[in-house]
Amino acid sequence: MRDIYHAIKQDEDMMVDYLKEIIEKESPSLDKELVDQVADWVARTFEQLTGGQSTVIENALYGNHVRAEWGEGEEQILVLAHMDTVWPRDTIKKMPFTIQDGIAYGPGVFDMKGGLIQGLFAVKALKDLGIKLQKKVVFLFDADEEIGNPSSKKMIEEEAKKSELVFVLEPGMSEKGSLKTTRKGLGVFHIEVTGKPSHAGMDPAKGVSAIEELAHQTLYLHSQSNLKTGTTFNVGKIEGGSASNVIAEKARAEVDLRVESEEEMNRALPLIRQLKPKLDGVKIQVEGGINRPPLERTDQVADLFATAKQLADEYLGFELTEMASGGASDGNYTAPHAPTLDGLGPVGDGAHANHEQVVLSQMPVRSALFAMLLAECGGKKS
Repeated sequence: MRDIYHAIKQDEDMMVDYLKEIIEKESPSLDKELVDQVADWVARTFEQLTGGQSTVIENALYGNHVRAEWGEGEEQILVLAHMDTVWPRDTIKKMPFTIQDGIAYGPGVFDMKGGLIQGLFAVKALKDLGIKLQKKVVFLFDADEEIGNPSSKKMIEEEAKKSELVFVLEPGMSEKGSLKTTRKGLGVFHIEVTGKPSHAGMDPAKGVSAIEELAHQTLYLHSQSNLKTGTTFNVGKIEGGSASNVIAEKARAEVDLRVESEEEMNRALPLIRQLKPKLDGVKIQVEGGINRPPLERTDQVADLFATAKQLADEYLGFELTEMASGGASDGNYTAPHAPTLDGLGPVGDGAHANHEQVVLSQMPVRSALFAMLLAECGGKKS
């Protein structure tokens, strides 16, 4: 196992070169031209570095995806990494890839191109050392994670159903680079309230305000949040009315729901789907649902983390920690189908922020940890 870290450490300069190259290839989620260029680069680079096989999955509306395989076996380990970023085209001109005091900066370097590069070099090290597994490793590099996986969700779920376990190369949490053994599920809802319009000065009693009703519902939903269980309702956007002198006929809201468990999800869903009007003469329509199920810390997930923690302690000399994340990832889709361990990407900070960064000295360490996990969980051939 120790040879894995030394092999990756020897490739550290090359790893940084590849990191720079992929950061300078921008990939905004909705810019198909740029994302497709990155997909071609990832497919080609995977084959060059690992000796594996890759396939670009054409996608008419959003960016193309990449499915890649390394090794062989009847069973498979699934690895997830998204190629898209939240940064618009030409951000690289304002936020160029730079290195200062051992920290690399650039759009998408932390979320999550750094993890993608670490994953490639982990498999390269296994190949270079002649370490063969009893399970094949399947990588899915998707192109639309940042916008809710409109075209990759089904693909991810189908691969998860065929997998023994799943690793996600999203960045670690906090300055410790903690792994993510829990991720909240995400629900997105749209509420439309219909009241009765009237003149606010001449006939106020004849009207029923949709805005007033929406205010009641907002207070109600927020009161149903429970920080102890991790369930939160957030009415994040509202609009309505037509003029200040008109009792509002229409009002709308967008609601974010977060839950930590399927049990809480089943409890919370009826609260929003079955909203009851507080005012007479008002109609409420609710649309939407769960976008991503929760990634729960099952016994199998806990065992995966325990394996990673032991490898980090025994071979890499650091204490690996775990945390819960309120955000969602591709791993939320795989969690109902296979044990999923998330946060195996870089150590850094600033996801979606102007100071987005990764700690370069930690990239070989975390890449080695991932390679060791593949070797341990994949069952090395004798």
